[in-house]
Amino acid sequence: MSPLFILLGSYFAGSLPFGLIVARLAKGIDIREHGSKNIGATNVTRVLGAKWGALCFVLDVLKGALPVCLPKLLLAPGELNHVHWQVAAGLLAVFGHMFPIWLGFHGGKGVATALGVVVMLANLKATAITLGMFVVVFALGRIVSISSIAAAVMFAIAQMYFLSPQPFKATTWSIALFSLAVPTLIIVKHRSNIGRILRGEEPRFGSKSPQS
Repeated sequence: MSPLFILLGSYFAGSLPFGLIVARLAKGIDIREHGSKNIGATNVTRVLGAKWGALCFVLDVLKGALPVCLPKLLLAPGELNHVHWQVAAGLLAVFGHMFPIWLGFHGGKGVATALGVVVMLANLKATAITLGMFVVVFALGRIVSISSIAAAVMFAIAQMYFLSPQPFKATTWSIALFSLAVPTLIIVKHRSNIGRILRGEEPRFGSKSPQS
């Protein structure tokens, strides 16, 4: 199978707007018209409740994790460096969630989908440190956006540390680029949240504020 076909499939898989689908099936509403108007699991949780938010989160994680498996399963052994194509598939899945073709390229923040890719490809210690950072920051402030941004920054730092002293060598350059590019994209997608954080207006998880 052509690697380009796999990458295209990964993008379309990442573009599946599970938050929108779950909200329509569960309550018959357009999630983009409620809460923060975001299609991500945090807004689904706020609008529909924890059960539906958890379902959306799991689906968003899976649409990052599963495309990563495709190059190894579908490309012939030795045909190409599977690791680099796996990273590319994961990156396209995250990009699809952030910029879905079905929704005019207006998607979610990409955190859950990126987590699915990270669990499959990243250094286990870096992944654990990243998840630990999210949990600690969330426990202290109960603000999802700050926790996500802190975790993204920590992932980049931890990954580059564990990939050192040559993160961009032939076998690891793709995951090194992923480790820098995806956290950057996540932070950019949180730019409105950053503005509210600086103004002291960002709500804590569980509040009734529509922002997220």
